[in-house]
Amino acid sequence: MTETQWTLDSLNKAYQQGYMTGLAGKESDFCPYQNDVLIAAWEAGWDDGLSQYRRAMKDRAHKRMA
Repeated sequence: MTETQWTLDSLNKAYQQGYMTGLAGKESDFCPYQNDVLIAAWEAGWDDGLSQYRRAMKDRAHKRMA
């Protein structure tokens, strides 16, 4: 499959890879895709993962202060 094509599986994989990158607190520079649709899926996952990462950091900071 060339990168100009995509499937539901490849979208899910891109999202999951982005999510794990965001969850690790990494920047969005790590996106390995060049296809606009897969980039969008990866970025959506990264955004969700980064939000989860920030929530976890905030919760940790509050627990330290308590």
